[in-house]
Amino acid sequence: MELTQILPIVAAVGFIVFALGVVLRTADSPGMAWLLPAALSGLFATWTLYAVLGAGVTGFWDEHVNGLWGNQIWFDLLLAAGVALAFMVPEARRLGMRPLPWVILVVCTGSIGLLAMTARVMALRAKAGRGSEA
Repeated sequence: MELTQILPIVAAVGFIVFALGVVLRTADSPGMAWLLPAALSGLFATWTLYAVLGAGVTGFWDEHVNGLWGNQIWFDLLLAAGVALAFMVPEARRLGMRPLPWVILVVCTGSIGLLAMTARVMALRAKAGRGSEA
């Protein structure tokens, strides 16, 4: 198997483990949880840079206009990012973040920016939780 066949399987398994963790978690313990989306943002940015160097800056577009499945994946990504932003922006505002720069980052980088924004929101939540306990 090639790397491009192995990594999607690894990512799917990781997603399933993450989803189960979210569903089965009983206590909300923010602490250092923001490190996971921050690390994933960095890792995905690195992989994206590798893809950009190999296929060019607009290489993703060829995939999304290459048939019905490419279109479906593009629509799915846009819908998922839109739903995530609908939940994230009000929370970001509540925590004192200015959402516009983060939304621009998400529009330009997709999940890289969304993961970074998620990490920032989670870090601010953790900080606010510690501040209110003192």
